[in-house]
Amino acid sequence: MAKRDFYEILGLSKSATPEEIKKAYRKMAIKYHPDKNPDDKEAEEKFKEAAEAYEILSDANKKQRYDQYGHAGMGGASGGGGGFGGGGMSMDDIFSQFGDIFGGGGGGGGFDSFFGGGGGRQRRRKGSNLRIKLKLSLEDIAHGVEKKIKVNRLVAAEGVTFRTCPQCQGSGQVQKVVNTMLGQMVSASTCPSCNGAGQTIDKKPPGVDSSGLSYKEEVISVKIPAGVVEGMQLSMSGKGNEAPGGGVPGDLLIVVEEKEEETLKRDGNNIVYDLYLNFIDAVLGTSVEVPTIDGKVKIKIDEGTQSGKILRLRGKGIKDLNGYGKGDQLIHVNLWTPKTLTKDEREKLESMRESENFAPNPSKTDKGFFEKIKEFF
Repeated sequence: MAKRDFYEILGLSKSATPEEIKKAYRKMAIKYHPDKNPDDKEAEEKFKEAAEAYEILSDANKKQRYDQYGHAGMGGASGGGGGFGGGGMSMDDIFSQFGDIFGGGGGGGGFDSFFGGGGGRQRRRKGSNLRIKLKLSLEDIAHGVEKKIKVNRLVAAEGVTFRTCPQCQGSGQVQKVVNTMLGQMVSASTCPSCNGAGQTIDKKPPGVDSSGLSYKEEVISVKIPAGVVEGMQLSMSGKGNEAPGGGVPGDLLIVVEEKEEETLKRDGNNIVYDLYLNFIDAVLGTSVEVPTIDGKVKIKIDEGTQSGKILRLRGKGIKDLNGYGKGDQLIHVNLWTPKTLTKDEREKLESMRESENFAPNPSKTDKGFFEKIKEFF
């Protein structure tokens, strides 16, 4: 089923300000919060849907890509078990990223405090994101490609033992009772001893950091959709660094770079190729082979083709990222002028210098001229 428009989900227009986006998400989150709608799957899905919309629209870079390319700009493909974009957010993702939308601290205290909780749901920490650059050829970009990449990421190390945090007793939060004129009020905040993990390290082997994590090289399969552009950032959920205490893994951010090609150049969804013809072929016409992203094709060069003419091969360009067809290949015709001539070649050309057909922009074409050229060459 096609995804709903993020602006539609939050009831906004594209001109909405960051404050309006935050306000709209806050309203939706209150309405469909799981604590307010227990065992209501539909409300839970709407809660996640609103969080996904807010994740994109509250980030200036993601919002710009979404406004330009729609859902396809968020990288609708996935690979190696991780999805591109904000789709498939878990409740842990939402609470770890947006738990402070109501003014609370990290670890989700804002949500709990707002709904009068504070001790029920333990919020797990989220690991940090990883960012890599991936160079793609024009062919990769045109057809889409699956790449296997090596990533050095933090993962939970073996041989580490944990114990329950003595300060928060495993809840990940500490509560504070404050006496006010309205009575006692309880506020919850992230435990400073375990940073919300609910546990601390008891023993760890060498090479493991204080969070129980160590670096491990992994090979991850990444599916790149056709039509991506230079500088676009794709996201694989859960493929970044793992979090201490079994928390939510961060994301792997993949920045697209286009390799410089010698012959074919990209211009939006079109492919540009410079074709160099000698004078005789341009005058008499010929057939030539030209490269495309799908292999070589033969094209016809008409008699009297002018330098600067652009020939178009329809549908031989880049597939549009949003699925709106393909671009074309544009062939720019250039005449190749020889720098040296033999005596015989020079005499033949001199004999035709005064011909009216050599004048710029001739008003008519003398077919007999082409026969003279054939006789000479």
